[in-house]
Amino acid sequence: MKQNLLDFEPDAMTAWFAEHGEKPFRAKQVLRWIYKSGESDFDAMSDLAKSLREKLKQIACVQAPTVMREETASDGTRKWLLDVGTGNAVETVYIPEEDRGTLCVSTQAGCALDCAFCSTGKQGFNRNLSTAEIIGQVWWANHQLGKNEDGNWPVTNVVLMGMGEPLLNFDSTVSALRLMLDDNAYGLSRRRVTVSTSGVVPAMDKLRDECPVALAISLHAPNDALRNMLVPINQKYPLRELMAACQRYLVKAPRDFVTFEYVMLAGVNDGVQQARELIDLVRDVPCKFNLIPFNPFPQAPYQRSEMEAVKRFRDVLMQADIVTTIRKVRGDDIAAACGQLAGQVLDKTKRTQRQVEAGR
Repeated sequence: MKQNLLDFEPDAMTAWFAEHGEKPFRAKQVLRWIYKSGESDFDAMSDLAKSLREKLKQIACVQAPTVMREETASDGTRKWLLDVGTGNAVETVYIPEEDRGTLCVSTQAGCALDCAFCSTGKQGFNRNLSTAEIIGQVWWANHQLGKNEDGNWPVTNVVLMGMGEPLLNFDSTVSALRLMLDDNAYGLSRRRVTVSTSGVVPAMDKLRDECPVALAISLHAPNDALRNMLVPINQKYPLRELMAACQRYLVKAPRDFVTFEYVMLAGVNDGVQQARELIDLVRDVPCKFNLIPFNPFPQAPYQRSEMEAVKRFRDVLMQADIVTTIRKVRGDDIAAACGQLAGQVLDKTKRTQRQVEAGR
Protein backbone atom coordinates (compact mmCIF):
# COMPACT_ATOMS: atom_id res chain seq x y z
CA MET A 1 0.00 0.00 0.00
CA LYS A 2 1.32 3.45 -0.89
CA GLN A 3 2.10 5.90 1.89
CA ASN A 4 -0.27 8.88 1.97
CA LEU A 5 2.03 11.86 2.50
CA LEU A 6 -0.84 13.88 4.01
CA ASP A 7 -0.45 11.65 7.07
CA PHE A 8 2.97 13.14 7.91
CA GLU A 9 3.57 16.22 10.02
CA PRO A 10 6.82 18.02 9.02
CA ASP A 11 9.22 16.09 11.29
CA ALA A 12 7.66 12.77 10.34
CA MET A 13 7.93 13.68 6.65
CA THR A 14 11.65 14.38 7.09
CA ALA A 15 12.17 11.07 8.92
CA TRP A 16 10.30 9.15 6.20
CA PHE A 17 12.45 10.68 3.45
CA ALA A 18 15.59 9.84 5.45
CA GLU A 19 14.44 6.21 5.70
CA HIS A 20 14.32 6.19 1.90
CA GLY A 21 17.78 7.64 1.51
CA GLU A 22 16.76 11.22 0.80
CA LYS A 23 18.09 14.43 2.34
CA PRO A 24 15.91 16.58 4.68
CA PHE A 25 15.52 19.40 2.13
CA ARG A 26 13.64 17.00 -0.15
CA ALA A 27 10.91 16.66 2.50
CA LYS A 28 10.58 20.44 2.66
CA GLN A 29 10.34 20.65 -1.13
CA VAL A 30 7.54 18.09 -1.20
CA LEU A 31 5.72 19.82 1.68
CA ARG A 32 5.76 23.07 -0.30
CA TRP A 33 4.43 21.36 -3.41
CA ILE A 34 1.61 19.64 -1.53
CA TYR A 35 0.46 22.55 0.62
CA LYS A 36 1.66 25.79 -0.94
CA SER A 37 1.02 24.67 -4.52
CA GLY A 38 -1.82 22.23 -3.79
CA GLU A 39 -0.13 19.63 -5.98
CA SER A 40 -0.79 15.90 -5.75
CA ASP A 41 0.94 14.80 -8.99
CA PHE A 42 4.60 13.94 -8.38
CA ASP A 43 5.39 14.46 -12.07
CA ALA A 44 4.46 18.14 -11.65
CA MET A 45 6.99 18.63 -8.82
CA SER A 46 9.54 20.01 -11.23
CA ASP A 47 12.39 20.81 -8.85
CA LEU A 48 12.62 17.19 -7.68
CA ALA A 49 15.10 14.88 -9.36
CA LYS A 50 13.39 12.67 -11.92
CA SER A 51 14.61 9.57 -10.05
CA LEU A 52 12.91 10.83 -6.86
CA ARG A 53 9.69 11.56 -8.70
CA GLU A 54 9.67 8.03 -10.09
CA LYS A 55 10.38 6.60 -6.64
CA LEU A 56 7.56 8.59 -5.06
CA LYS A 57 5.10 7.44 -7.71
CA GLN A 58 5.87 3.86 -6.72
CA ILE A 59 5.68 4.20 -2.92
CA ALA A 60 3.62 7.30 -2.06
CA CYS A 61 0.48 9.27 -2.84
CA VAL A 62 -1.27 12.51 -1.87
CA GLN A 63 -4.84 11.49 -1.18
CA ALA A 64 -7.43 13.74 0.47
CA PRO A 65 -10.91 12.40 1.35
CA THR A 66 -13.20 12.30 -1.67
CA VAL A 67 -16.31 14.46 -1.87
CA MET A 68 -19.72 12.81 -1.81
CA ARG A 69 -21.82 15.95 -1.85
CA GLU A 70 -21.37 19.73 -1.98
CA GLU A 71 -23.90 22.41 -1.03
CA THR A 72 -23.79 26.20 -1.15
CA ALA A 73 -25.95 28.36 1.12
CA SER A 74 -27.61 31.61 0.16
CA ASP A 75 -24.98 33.52 2.16
CA GLY A 76 -22.07 31.87 0.30
CA THR A 77 -21.27 29.30 3.00
CA ARG A 78 -20.19 26.01 1.41
CA LYS A 79 -20.46 22.55 2.92
CA TRP A 80 -18.79 19.37 1.73
CA LEU A 81 -19.65 15.82 2.77
CA LEU A 82 -16.35 13.92 2.61
CA ASP A 83 -16.05 10.15 2.39
CA VAL A 84 -13.63 8.80 5.00
CA GLY A 85 -14.25 5.13 4.21
CA THR A 86 -15.89 2.17 5.99
CA GLY A 87 -19.32 3.76 5.60
CA ASN A 88 -18.38 7.00 7.35
CA ALA A 89 -18.53 10.56 6.06
CA VAL A 90 -17.76 13.88 7.77
CA GLU A 91 -18.77 17.44 7.03
CA THR A 92 -16.51 20.43 6.42
CA VAL A 93 -17.78 24.00 6.16
CA TYR A 94 -16.20 27.06 4.51
CA ILE A 95 -17.43 30.47 5.67
CA PRO A 96 -16.35 33.39 3.44
CA GLU A 97 -16.12 36.89 4.90
CA GLU A 98 -14.70 40.15 3.58
CA ASP A 99 -11.44 39.92 5.51
CA ARG A 100 -11.03 36.16 5.93
CA GLY A 101 -12.06 32.69 4.86
CA THR A 102 -12.75 30.34 7.76
CA LEU A 103 -12.82 26.57 7.42
CA CYS A 104 -14.63 24.52 10.07
CA VAL A 105 -12.89 21.13 10.24
CA SER A 106 -14.02 17.78 11.68
CA THR A 107 -11.71 15.55 13.74
CA GLN A 108 -13.87 12.47 14.37
CA ALA A 109 -16.54 10.46 12.58
CA GLY A 110 -19.33 11.29 14.97
CA CYS A 111 -18.74 12.30 18.58
CA ALA A 112 -18.70 10.36 21.83
CA LEU A 113 -19.64 13.27 24.10
CA ASP A 114 -23.41 13.43 23.40
CA CYS A 115 -23.94 17.12 24.18
CA ALA A 116 -27.68 17.62 24.51
CA PHE A 117 -28.06 20.37 21.89
CA CYS A 118 -25.76 18.99 19.15
CA SER A 119 -26.87 17.03 16.09
CA THR A 120 -23.45 15.38 15.69
CA GLY A 121 -23.56 14.04 19.24
CA LYS A 122 -26.94 12.44 18.67
CA GLN A 123 -25.46 10.39 15.85
CA GLY A 124 -23.06 8.49 18.06
CA PHE A 125 -19.38 7.79 17.45
CA ASN A 126 -17.42 5.55 15.09
CA ARG A 127 -13.73 6.47 15.06
CA ASN A 128 -11.02 9.11 15.13
CA LEU A 129 -9.91 10.64 11.85
CA SER A 130 -6.32 10.26 10.70
CA THR A 131 -3.98 13.20 10.17
CA ALA A 132 -4.56 12.87 6.41
CA GLU A 133 -8.32 12.98 6.90
CA ILE A 134 -8.08 16.14 9.03
CA ILE A 135 -5.52 18.15 7.04
CA GLY A 136 -7.07 16.72 3.86
CA GLN A 137 -10.17 18.80 4.58
CA VAL A 138 -8.06 21.98 4.38
CA TRP A 139 -6.25 20.69 1.29
CA TRP A 140 -9.53 19.84 -0.44
CA ALA A 141 -11.21 23.15 0.39
CA ASN A 142 -8.28 25.21 -0.90
CA HIS A 143 -8.00 23.01 -3.98
CA GLN A 144 -11.71 23.27 -4.71
CA LEU A 145 -11.97 27.02 -4.12
CA GLY A 146 -8.76 27.92 -5.96
CA LYS A 147 -6.27 30.64 -5.15
CA ASN A 148 -7.34 34.26 -4.80
CA GLU A 149 -6.30 36.97 -7.25
CA ASP A 150 -3.33 37.73 -4.97
CA GLY A 151 -2.11 34.14 -5.32
CA ASN A 152 -3.00 33.13 -1.77
CA TRP A 153 -5.21 30.29 -0.66
CA PRO A 154 -8.74 31.32 0.40
CA VAL A 155 -8.61 29.50 3.76
CA THR A 156 -7.01 32.03 6.12
CA ASN A 157 -8.45 30.71 9.41
CA VAL A 158 -9.14 27.18 10.61
CA VAL A 159 -11.44 26.27 13.47
CA LEU A 160 -11.55 22.70 14.74
CA MET A 161 -15.25 22.99 15.56
CA GLY A 162 -16.73 20.45 13.16
CA MET A 163 -17.74 16.90 13.99
CA GLY A 164 -16.02 15.40 17.02
CA GLU A 165 -14.02 16.45 20.08
CA PRO A 166 -10.51 17.35 18.84
CA LEU A 167 -8.77 16.66 22.14
CA LEU A 168 -10.08 13.09 22.23
CA ASN A 169 -8.17 12.56 18.97
CA PHE A 170 -5.09 14.28 20.28
CA ASP A 171 -2.20 12.86 18.24
CA SER A 172 -3.79 13.21 14.81
CA THR A 173 -5.19 16.64 15.70
CA VAL A 174 -1.79 17.96 16.78
CA SER A 175 -0.09 16.51 13.69
CA ALA A 176 -2.63 18.33 11.51
CA LEU A 177 -2.15 21.53 13.52
CA ARG A 178 1.60 21.40 12.92
CA LEU A 179 0.98 21.24 9.17
CA MET A 180 -1.36 24.22 9.38
CA LEU A 181 1.35 26.20 11.20
CA ASP A 182 4.54 25.07 9.43
CA ASP A 183 6.12 27.62 7.07
CA ASN A 184 6.72 24.94 4.44
CA ALA A 185 3.04 23.91 4.56
CA TYR A 186 0.19 26.38 5.19
CA GLY A 187 2.13 28.75 7.46
CA LEU A 188 -0.92 30.00 9.35
CA SER A 189 -0.50 32.10 12.47
CA ARG A 190 -1.27 30.35 15.77
CA ARG A 191 -3.81 33.12 16.34
CA ARG A 192 -5.68 32.05 13.19
CA VAL A 193 -6.05 28.40 14.20
CA THR A 194 -8.55 27.61 16.94
CA VAL A 195 -9.19 24.35 18.77
CA SER A 196 -12.62 24.08 20.36
CA THR A 197 -13.04 21.65 23.24
CA SER A 198 -15.85 20.70 25.55
CA GLY A 199 -13.32 20.65 28.37
CA VAL A 200 -10.98 17.63 28.27
CA VAL A 201 -8.77 19.08 30.98
CA PRO A 202 -5.65 16.82 30.81
CA ALA A 203 -5.51 17.21 27.01
CA MET A 204 -5.83 21.00 27.35
CA ASP A 205 -2.65 20.99 29.43
CA LYS A 206 -0.93 18.73 26.91
CA LEU A 207 -1.97 20.97 23.99
CA ARG A 208 -0.60 24.01 25.82
CA ASP A 209 2.79 22.29 26.11
CA GLU A 210 2.97 20.70 22.66
CA CYS A 211 1.17 23.00 20.21
CA PRO A 212 -0.60 26.01 21.73
CA VAL A 213 -3.09 27.64 19.39
CA ALA A 214 -6.14 29.80 20.06
CA LEU A 215 -8.55 28.07 22.43
CA ALA A 216 -12.35 28.02 22.51
CA ILE A 217 -14.36 26.29 25.21
CA SER A 218 -17.87 24.94 24.63
CA LEU A 219 -19.26 26.22 27.92
CA HIS A 220 -23.06 26.59 27.56
CA ALA A 221 -23.88 26.72 31.28
CA PRO A 222 -22.90 28.79 34.34
CA ASN A 223 -23.05 26.01 36.93
CA ASP A 224 -22.24 22.33 37.26
CA ALA A 225 -25.83 21.15 37.66
CA LEU A 226 -26.93 22.55 34.31
CA ARG A 227 -23.68 21.79 32.51
CA ASN A 228 -23.80 18.17 33.65
CA MET A 229 -27.06 17.92 31.73
CA LEU A 230 -26.01 19.85 28.61
CA VAL A 231 -22.35 18.80 28.36
CA PRO A 232 -21.96 15.40 30.07
CA ILE A 233 -18.14 15.49 30.17
CA ASN A 234 -18.59 18.13 32.90
CA GLN A 235 -19.31 15.25 35.27
CA LYS A 236 -15.68 14.19 34.84
CA TYR A 237 -14.09 17.64 34.59
CA PRO A 238 -16.33 20.09 36.49
CA LEU A 239 -16.26 23.84 36.01
CA ARG A 240 -13.75 24.60 38.76
CA GLU A 241 -11.20 22.29 37.12
CA LEU A 242 -12.04 23.66 33.67
CA MET A 243 -11.54 27.29 34.71
CA ALA A 244 -8.18 26.40 36.31
CA ALA A 245 -7.12 24.65 33.09
CA CYS A 246 -8.05 27.78 31.10
CA GLN A 247 -5.82 29.88 33.34
CA ARG A 248 -2.94 27.44 32.85
CA TYR A 249 -3.44 27.40 29.08
CA LEU A 250 -3.19 31.17 28.79
CA VAL A 251 0.39 31.08 30.07
CA LYS A 252 1.52 29.85 26.63
CA ALA A 253 -1.44 30.73 24.42
CA PRO A 254 -1.01 32.94 21.33
CA ARG A 255 -4.00 35.02 22.43
CA ASP A 256 -4.37 36.58 25.86
CA PHE A 257 -7.93 35.35 26.29
CA VAL A 258 -10.07 32.23 25.99
CA THR A 259 -13.24 32.29 23.93
CA PHE A 260 -16.25 30.79 25.67
CA GLU A 261 -18.90 29.49 23.27
CA TYR A 262 -22.39 29.61 24.66
CA VAL A 263 -25.39 28.20 22.75
CA MET A 264 -28.52 30.12 23.70
CA LEU A 265 -31.36 27.74 24.61
CA ALA A 266 -34.74 29.30 25.31
CA GLY A 267 -35.73 29.00 28.95
CA VAL A 268 -32.77 26.76 29.73
CA ASN A 269 -29.58 28.82 29.98
CA ASP A 270 -30.51 32.29 28.71
CA GLY A 271 -31.72 34.08 31.84
CA VAL A 272 -30.28 37.26 33.34
CA GLN A 273 -29.47 35.46 36.59
CA GLN A 274 -27.49 32.87 34.63
CA ALA A 275 -25.54 35.66 32.93
CA ARG A 276 -24.65 36.98 36.39
CA GLU A 277 -23.53 33.50 37.43
CA LEU A 278 -21.24 33.43 34.42
CA ILE A 279 -19.63 36.69 35.50
CA ASP A 280 -18.71 35.10 38.83
CA LEU A 281 -17.56 31.89 37.15
CA VAL A 282 -15.04 33.53 34.78
CA ARG A 283 -13.93 36.34 37.07
CA ASP A 284 -10.31 35.14 37.09
CA VAL A 285 -10.14 33.99 33.44
CA PRO A 286 -9.37 36.59 30.73
CA CYS A 287 -12.05 35.80 28.17
CA LYS A 288 -14.62 36.82 25.62
CA PHE A 289 -18.02 35.27 25.03
CA ASN A 290 -19.50 34.18 21.75
CA LEU A 291 -23.25 33.75 22.12
CA ILE A 292 -24.57 31.29 19.55
CA PRO A 293 -28.23 31.16 18.52
CA PHE A 294 -29.32 27.53 18.79
CA ASN A 295 -29.59 25.89 15.39
CA PRO A 296 -32.42 23.34 15.39
CA PHE A 297 -32.20 19.83 13.96
CA PRO A 298 -34.80 17.02 13.69
CA GLN A 299 -36.05 15.88 17.11
CA ALA A 300 -34.08 18.63 18.84
CA PRO A 301 -35.31 19.01 22.45
CA TYR A 302 -34.66 22.75 22.62
CA GLN A 303 -35.77 26.03 21.06
CA ARG A 304 -33.71 29.01 19.94
CA SER A 305 -33.73 31.92 22.41
CA GLU A 306 -35.54 35.04 21.28
CA MET A 307 -33.11 37.69 20.04
CA GLU A 308 -34.36 40.05 22.74
CA ALA A 309 -33.26 37.53 25.39
CA VAL A 310 -29.90 37.02 23.69
CA LYS A 311 -29.25 40.78 23.62
CA ARG A 312 -30.31 41.15 27.25
CA PHE A 313 -27.90 38.34 28.19
CA ARG A 314 -25.12 40.01 26.20
CA ASP A 315 -25.71 43.36 27.85
CA VAL A 316 -25.35 41.89 31.35
CA LEU A 317 -21.96 40.43 30.41
CA MET A 318 -20.78 43.59 28.71
CA GLN A 319 -21.74 45.71 31.71
CA ALA A 320 -19.21 43.58 33.60
CA ASP A 321 -16.57 44.52 30.97
CA ILE A 322 -16.62 41.10 29.31
CA VAL A 323 -16.33 41.34 25.52
CA THR A 324 -19.40 39.58 24.17
CA THR A 325 -20.49 38.97 20.59
CA ILE A 326 -23.54 37.33 19.07
CA ARG A 327 -22.53 34.91 16.36
CA LYS A 328 -24.15 35.55 13.02
CA VAL A 329 -25.99 32.46 11.83
CA ARG A 330 -24.28 31.21 8.67
CA GLY A 331 -25.27 28.32 6.43
CA ASP A 332 -28.32 27.23 8.38
CA ASP A 333 -30.32 26.73 5.16
CA ILE A 334 -27.98 23.85 4.27
CA ALA A 335 -27.60 22.58 7.89
CA ALA A 336 -24.04 23.90 8.02
CA ALA A 337 -24.46 26.08 11.11
CA CYS A 338 -23.04 25.45 14.58
CA GLY A 339 -24.39 22.22 16.09
CA GLN A 340 -26.02 21.02 12.87
CA LEU A 341 -23.21 18.95 11.32
CA ALA A 342 -24.19 15.32 11.09
CA GLY A 343 -22.37 13.59 8.25
CA GLN A 344 -22.78 9.84 8.00
CA VAL A 345 -21.58 7.64 10.83
CA LEU A 346 -21.65 3.91 11.52
CA ASP A 347 -22.35 4.33 15.23
CA LYS A 348 -20.25 1.99 17.38
CA THR A 349 -21.87 3.42 20.51
CA LYS A 350 -25.36 2.19 19.40
CA ARG A 351 -26.66 5.53 20.69
CA THR A 352 -29.20 6.03 17.91
CA GLN A 353 -30.48 2.49 18.31
CA ARG A 354 -30.93 2.95 22.06
CA GLN A 355 -32.77 6.23 21.51
CA VAL A 356 -35.16 4.60 19.05
CA GLU A 357 -35.81 1.70 21.40
CA ALA A 358 -36.39 4.07 24.34
CA GLY A 359 -38.99 5.94 22.30
CA ARG A 360 -41.06 2.88 21.47
